[in-house]
Amino acid sequence: MRKILTSSFLSLVMISLVGQHANAGDWAQFLGPDRNGVSAETGLISTWPAAGPKIVWRTPLGVSMSGVAVAKGAAFTMFQDETSQYVVCLNAADGKERWRTTVAPKYENAMGHGPRATPTVADGLVFAFTGEGILAALKVDGGKQLWTVHVPKLLSGKPNEYGVSCSPLVVGDHVIVHSGTKAAAVAAFGIADGKLAWKVGTGNAGYSSPVLMSLNGETQIVSLTGSSAIGIEPGTGKELWSFPFPTEYDCNTASPVRLDDQHVLLSAGENHGSVVLAVKADKNGAKAEEVWSSLGKDSQLRAEWQTPVVSDGHLYGLDNQGGAGPITNLVCIRLKDHKTVWQKNRFGKSNLILADGKLFLTTMAGEVVIVEASSKEFHELSRATIMETTRQAPVLADGHLIVRDDKEVVCIDVKAQ
Repeated sequence: MRKILTSSFLSLVMISLVGQHANAGDWAQFLGPDRNGVSAETGLISTWPAAGPKIVWRTPLGVSMSGVAVAKGAAFTMFQDETSQYVVCLNAADGKERWRTTVAPKYENAMGHGPRATPTVADGLVFAFTGEGILAALKVDGGKQLWTVHVPKLLSGKPNEYGVSCSPLVVGDHVIVHSGTKAAAVAAFGIADGKLAWKVGTGNAGYSSPVLMSLNGETQIVSLTGSSAIGIEPGTGKELWSFPFPTEYDCNTASPVRLDDQHVLLSAGENHGSVVLAVKADKNGAKAEEVWSSLGKDSQLRAEWQTPVVSDGHLYGLDNQGGAGPITNLVCIRLKDHKTVWQKNRFGKSNLILADGKLFLTTMAGEVVIVEASSKEFHELSRATIMETTRQAPVLADGHLIVRDDKEVVCIDVKAQ
């Protein structure tokens, strides 16, 4: 398989479609600028100082599985208290609260309380998706709520068993979410008014988030729902292709990963495994064919709620053994032949992003870990405990790593001195 191909033309098209209009160094949506967990920032530290990570600020907040989005000097996340779910805006420089807006009553679930999805910032608006599936649009300045849509109710469905965790994707004039009903697996709403623009597919939502990518030169939304992957034309909602990928409990949680101009990786936990699809032009438009798979209890990669990242022809991911089991290995897989070149057994339940030739990870033990993104061998560079249990991936914006647990949002200076 070829390495990721990135052209200046494609970059311009993607920026225009997504409509982020973000500053350099922003992280305005789930998993960063391209929703692939990769940052272009350089000049970052490789080891924590002897006294520990340099904490810029800590801001107390409530329960949430929501990550953080950063745009134009502001950080946005969700949380809940004993009564309500909120979207909150903090100063990225010092963590001070600018505003908070109530978007829904508190949400409770046996798998954990509070909102799950990460807000998305685009065109002066912030879009949030609550635990029960209320999609809300608020103004970045001041937090005024412009509209809300209870997506499952509108489309005659019900929320996922473990809560709605799809982070909204903004493409042009639409905000796209996994709706997960018999009427629609994926739906788009107008960013100005919240009106339904299109819907496609059918079946449960799963827990993944849609991704905008280019395959075969065609810009498309790729959605991994509870039972299949779908390629979608952004403007019209036309289904371009689909591929069945059912997992037990509909636990497709990791996002699809673009490997190059033709190939996409799908991966899931619960001992399911991974497949690589080749998306090819077809007389009927396009089709997706499996070109490699590693499935079952001996799979090389069973990404649970962690989306793998790609660098220099290699994929780095967290392989979860068993059904939501405690054993998690950190692996490096060479894409040209799908060989596992190294594996760090029992690394621990974690989440990761890639920047400056390094993996930055947060563990469920509350640690922040730096690992060299090397295809030669596993090399841990530094580790420190700074918070309590977390599942959220780190966020990197303007030389600062932002992480959170159920009590605080923490900002760390990671610029090299």
